[in-house]
Amino acid sequence: MKDFKNFLIMNLGCVALAMGVYFFKIPNGFATGGVTGIGTLLAKITPLSAGIWIWGLNILFLLLGFIFLGKKTGIKTVYCSMFYSALTYLFEIIVPLSKPLSDQPFLELVYAMLLTSIGAAMIFNTNGSSGGTDIIALILKKFTNINIGRALLGVDFVVAATSFIIFDVKTGLFSLLGLFMKAFLVDGVIESLNSCKYFVVITTEREKISDFIIQTLHHGVTVSNVIGEYTKEEKTMIHTVCKRIEAVKLRNKIRQIDPHAFIIITTSSEIIGRGFRSV
Repeated sequence: MKDFKNFLIMNLGCVALAMGVYFFKIPNGFATGGVTGIGTLLAKITPLSAGIWIWGLNILFLLLGFIFLGKKTGIKTVYCSMFYSALTYLFEIIVPLSKPLSDQPFLELVYAMLLTSIGAAMIFNTNGSSGGTDIIALILKKFTNINIGRALLGVDFVVAATSFIIFDVKTGLFSLLGLFMKAFLVDGVIESLNSCKYFVVITTEREKISDFIIQTLHHGVTVSNVIGEYTKEEKTMIHTVCKRIEAVKLRNKIRQIDPHAFIIITTSSEIIGRGFRSV
């Protein structure tokens, strides 16, 4: 069931990525870096469409990955790279666009970056990759001491800056703005997808609350005996973590079992361990 869920999320991520690229990036000439940015620029100066260039470049980078990295390229990277490239080309055939969807380039830039960032984050969250320059990063990491983050940012900056020449100043400025937006959005979306809730509960109803967490939510519990310095009363401190969707249910149940319980709830960007994410 979990494998199917991850497969579904990965495919939805590819769809969101392809939609952001085809419907918003390519028509406006937003070259914010990566394979899509290079494909958008090449489509402007050659007879081939952006979809074909993106597909071809991804195939080229995958081949380089297999040559220099071997199996490290990964089946998920191959699948996502080819699937989102194929979707982009399919959109060109089914929904041909000769101009942007609207006359609001900033609005379209926002949608372009949101869709592609959400799509990329969903793919990354299933331990996949859309390929492209990610593979070049892995190759550089293997054979050089170059700071990969800075190297990729430098390449993306060159691609975005080239849009000043290939398109115009306005498109170039939007491309640079999109590049900076992308740098923050992807990490933000990934953290949001992985966020969980950490509960610290001080209560006199240890067994009832622990049983609910273990038997109903199927999460572990850590307990310790504590003494309130003000009341000198002995109580139990319960520690547990749960997913966001379970947090309201747990909070309400604790209040129902022990109305006087002291509850601390904090947000964690990632939980690694059984029942959450593997290392």
